[in-house]
Amino acid sequence: MCGIAGIFDLNGERDIDREALKRMTDALAHRGPDGEGFFHAPGVGFGHRRLAIIDREGGAQPLHAQTGGAVLTYNGEIYNYQALAKALTGVSLKTRSDTELLAEGLALKGGDFLHDLRGMFAFGFFEPQQNRLTLARDRLGERPLYYTETRDGFLLFASEIGALLASGLVDAALDPRAVADYFYYGYVPDPKTIYRGVYKLAPAHKLIAARGETPRLERYWRPVFADAAAASFEDSAQILRAQVDEAVKLQMLSDAPLGAFLSGGVDSTSILSAMAETGAKPVACTVGFDQESHDERAAARAIAEKFGADHYQDLADCETAALIDRIAAVMGEPFADASALPSFLVAEAARRHVTVALTGDGGDEIFAGYRRYPFFLAEEKMREMAPAPLRAGVFGPLGAAYPKLDWAPRYLRAKTTFQAMARSSADGYAAAAAINLPSRIDAIFNPDFKRALAGYEPEAVMAAAMDEAGTDDPLARAQYADLMTWLPGRMLVKADRTAMAHGLETRPPLLDHKLVEWAGALPAEYKLKGMDGKRILKEAFAPRLGADHVARRKQGFAPPLKDWMRRRRANPAQRLNVSDAWRESGFFDEKAVGAMIAAHKSGGADCAQEIWSVVMFDAFLTNAR
Repeated sequence: MCGIAGIFDLNGERDIDREALKRMTDALAHRGPDGEGFFHAPGVGFGHRRLAIIDREGGAQPLHAQTGGAVLTYNGEIYNYQALAKALTGVSLKTRSDTELLAEGLALKGGDFLHDLRGMFAFGFFEPQQNRLTLARDRLGERPLYYTETRDGFLLFASEIGALLASGLVDAALDPRAVADYFYYGYVPDPKTIYRGVYKLAPAHKLIAARGETPRLERYWRPVFADAAAASFEDSAQILRAQVDEAVKLQMLSDAPLGAFLSGGVDSTSILSAMAETGAKPVACTVGFDQESHDERAAARAIAEKFGADHYQDLADCETAALIDRIAAVMGEPFADASALPSFLVAEAARRHVTVALTGDGGDEIFAGYRRYPFFLAEEKMREMAPAPLRAGVFGPLGAAYPKLDWAPRYLRAKTTFQAMARSSADGYAAAAAINLPSRIDAIFNPDFKRALAGYEPEAVMAAAMDEAGTDDPLARAQYADLMTWLPGRMLVKADRTAMAHGLETRPPLLDHKLVEWAGALPAEYKLKGMDGKRILKEAFAPRLGADHVARRKQGFAPPLKDWMRRRRANPAQRLNVSDAWRESGFFDEKAVGAMIAAHKSGGADCAQEIWSVVMFDAFLTNAR
């Protein structure tokens, strides 16, 4: 894994600001502690920080292709590079690096070569003969890539938003709509960033910039959800197990020490079992909590022993203010998923033993594991039985009047269900994916900020994703939307930033695009039946893991925010009493924020996530100064 940066003159061959490029590359040093490299030519400059994983002696970057003088700066891993190298004609490769294979393949085949790649990647590729820069990102957004245009016509790109800001060439004005998105979803969905005019290159997209022309975006792949002529459920489970085994074996290719993150869930334990199938002795790293309801160390330990893994366990101490600020600095944008704290700690612990870690990311999105899926399907059935005006007239008032019973059993917490039923399908699913209760967030925004939004509603992000799914099946629409928004914007950002902060590369075998394409064609009931999500994944790995293990209730991987926010000492909300950043931002009604904190402390409401969102926004603002 690496860090990449670049500057490209869109209008001619003006001198590149080499000091700015050096600052950008320096800001990525944590992503690549093993080496640094630069390329400069009229009107273009590349920077690279290297974490050496494959061909550690070769593969230095930026890499100059033999074909056409093209230059590549690249972050990622191409898992099938050896097979592609054998099939590549017209050039003799000098190294066994996937970097050289990628550079020569692009030079010979152009953008069509992306379709041959099986892996994760983000890169900048300059072709001097065409005066053209191509940026590209892998199909599912495993590797990050940010870009912006300066007022005087330079295109800047980098692996992290902080590198763009370090250039000193970028205006860093907050985008009010992105702020609204953050407080709704807990992150800023692609392609927006928290800053105006700065963008994420969306997954499965490439940006082509030729001098004298307007840069253009092109999409080269999309997931498809359509029932095909599937095998029986039992046979499909066996096929799935074989596909996971194959993806894991492919992704274990490394010249650096390799292991896996291990929780008690079926995703990571399936990955560990597949690692053991290769005959290798797995290395597993687990982080737990001292609160039993949030601790999966015992289940992880049992699986590690079952497969003979070298198992390293740590206890997460997520409670310090210093860690909050470290996470805010690492993320580069406001990020309200509290599981980033233990993710950061497990990456820190893992890096003491390995340089590469396989993860279980993607299992919930691909195999319908989220709890919100069955509830959404139940709501959809009710929507089919009642026209929109009737639902709005009946459920709207019910949602408004029904109390939010945070203290009550789940079956009595009907407020959000009533509210969702009054909305369209897409808006209802957006509410299910929201990290905060929208009415609470609306209450803490001040009138000036609301006016600045000019009627913008964050639900539009989810609605747009569901509309492009190409299917009427509600589960498929929800899964597609999550693959376009939640997965790259929240889950993979968390994995990438918290790991790369320690120079650790993560790889999610369940997001192998061939596996994703195969799973997309499965009947919905293979993935979700009643409340049983990830049904086929559990069936596939029950023979290895044990029926009792795959039937375990999912515990999640987040600290106990509700309890933290009610403590008298070491309460994260206390930073809001002494910080000026959130007050001076111009977004909040201070009295409303104080009232929300008081309501939570009294036990009358559970506002922990909303308070945490303000805390992390304040930490972002503080670190961005």
